[in-house]
Amino acid sequence: MRISVAIDARCTGCGMCIATCPERALWPGVKRPLADADVCTACLACVEVCPVDAIAIAVTRPAAT
Repeated sequence: MRISVAIDARCTGCGMCIATCPERALWPGVKRPLADADVCTACLACVEVCPVDAIAIAVTRPAAT
């Protein structure tokens, strides 16, 4: 399973996602938070708390061989 986290330009830098993440996968960046996809468990807590819907999480599974 591969997880990708995208925080787009709508982010206001409020920090609610950072405070909410139970895995500590988000931390302050220059303009918006940075995410560590290797730590993220795709719990969606950050997505749910974001007041401007700036966070998207995608989970992809490897193709069966």
